[in-house]
Order: sequence, then structure tokens, then C-alpha cells
Amino acid sequence: MKKQVINAKKKCSEMHSLRMDALYKLSIANHMRDEIFWFPHNMDFRGRTYPCPPYFNHLGSDVTRAVLVFAEGKPLGPKGLDWLKIHLVNLTGLKKRSSLQGRLEYADTIMEDILDSADNPLNGKKWWMNADEPWQALACCMEISNAVRSPDPTQFISHFPVHQDGSCNGLQHYAALGRDVIGAKSVNLMPCEVPQDVYSGVAQQVEEFRARDAASGLKIAQALEGFISRKVVKQTVMTVVYGVTRYGGRLQIEKRLKEIDEFPKEHVWDASHYLVRLVFSGLKEMFTGTREIQDWLTESARLISKSGHTVEWVTPLGLPIIQPYHRTRTQMLKSTIQHINLQISH
Repeated sequence: MKKQVINAKKKCSEMHSLRMDALYKLSIANHMRDEIFWFPHNMDFRGRTYPCPPYFNHLGSDVTRAVLVFAEGKPLGPKGLDWLKIHLVNLTGLKKRSSLQGRLEYADTIMEDILDSADNPLNGKKWWMNADEPWQALACCMEISNAVRSPDPTQFISHFPVHQDGSCNGLQHYAALGRDVIGAKSVNLMPCEVPQDVYSGVAQQVEEFRARDAASGLKIAQALEGFISRKVVKQTVMTVVYGVTRYGGRLQIEKRLKEIDEFPKEHVWDASHYLVRLVFSGLKEMFTGTREIQDWLTESARLISKSGHTVEWVTPLGLPIIQPYHRTRTQMLKSTIQHINLQISH
């Protein structure tokens, strides 16, 4: 019972925190309702920009994104309504494998649910509640319903943001730099009927390696049969681009394997070691240039810092980038009263 009390209290405080968070965001939204405002941004040393207001911005949670629209509207034009529909299907997360045309056709088959969500969000069929991003989906339903019911949808003035996203953007850059055709295709840099999914591609490659090892009698490969999925490899593939090591990759895969209840716990250690090796090999085969470019960059950085300089370059936009990373060294200062250890990081 003590455990249950602890859990109940924890749940209660988590709920309270979520409730306050939501109320705070909504109160800011209510305060700014119908106002035109700007988000000042901060830029870090790499040239990435982040909005300064921390609680309420366009990079926030589903709720904050759902209540923000652009101040300047544009007429939808001939293709605008189609893009709103595609955007809505993207927000549901239901048709990740379909082509844009397929997503559009799907949206047309569920128009009734979309309009019902817009008209009776709380008492209707509540189709929007099952989306991956429910509040943005509801906002999009309302926008579509307004556009469809206007006299001429092409002339409808919309303020609604529609998302476009890269697919594993780091690998897109490497594939382009290394002119990797196979790699480029798997991150949608080559024309293709349906969207390619690099994570499934790597998972497939890893599965082929595993089947081969299992056939030749490797115990751990046999134990992993049926457990290699997109989810297990996704995080590692994504972070390899940002320089994740085998060590970090193994921890990520270990975490994913522990989440699978059916997977025997005693194999987790060996399996994660084995899989991280396969993921790295799979990536090497698909993105031949990536590893070489990474090694070249690592080696260059090593030599530059060895000569006592920071790694720096100027981007095509003219922004000078200086890597602020310095190895800390310690210096011992001895005096008659005490010894002081100084951490010097510049």
C-alpha cells in the first residue's frame, strides 16, 4: 500500500504540473489573442535560431502550435487546399508510407469525419482525438472546413502554417556531399513514387545480416529473430550523423530492447553489442561516402586543434562559425595556506 500511495502522489504531482503548464500557455495565448506579435530569436554559434519566449512559441508542444497562425494571410490558390489536406493526414501519422497523392485521396475519403470534427469537436465522432498531434489536427480540420465552405476555395485567405520536414536531414547532407545514389534515394533526395524511409532501410539491411549469421549458427543472431524493427535502430541511425560512438549507440539500442517485453532480458547486453555493430555496417554499405567524409572531418579537426587553433569556417551565408570546444586542463596552485586546483577551459 505504501508503494501505491507513493505512485498516486507522483501521478498527482505530475498531473498538477501538466495542468499548470497548460493553463500558463493558454493564459499567454489568451493575453495575445487577436494581436499581431513577433518572436525575437536567439542564434547559437552554429547559426541555429531559437525563439526567446520559452513557454509559448511555434516550436512548442502540440497545443501551442495549434493556436498559432500567421499574421499575414495568403489566398489558397489552385493547390492550397490539397496541401492543407495532406498536412492534416501528416498530423494524424496514419499514412507515413503513402505517396502525397495517396494521402490526398485518403483525406478525400474521410471528409465527413473532418467536417464533423470541425463542427462538433467535443460531442461528435471525435475523429481528431486519435491523431498523433490532436490539437493541430483539430485546428487543421477547422481551417479545411472554412475553406471548403467558402464560395471559392482558391480565393480563401488562409493564415494556417503547413509543415515541411526533411527526412533524416544530417544524412541528406552527407548523401549530397558524397554523391551517394543509394543513400540519397533512402533519404528522399532522388525522385520516387512513395516516400522512402531510411530507418526501415537500415533495419532491413540489419535483418539480412542477422539472418545470415543465424544460418551459420550464431546464438545471439538466432535469439534476435523477429525483434529487429524500425524502432530499435531509429535513434542510432539518426544520431550516427552527429557523431554518436559505438558506446552511445549500444546504450540506445539496449534501451529499446528493454522496452520489448517478449525479448529475454539476459540477452540484452550481447544483443545490443551485436546490433550496434550491424547498424554501423549497414550504414557503411548504404552511405559509402558518409563514413569517409566523417573520418576526413575528424582527422582535419584533430590536426587543426593539435596545431593550437579552434576549428572554424565561414558558411555560404557569410556567418563565421568557431567551434568553442576546449579540453579542460587542471593547474595546481600551491600556497602556504592551501592548495587550489584550477580548471582551465580556454
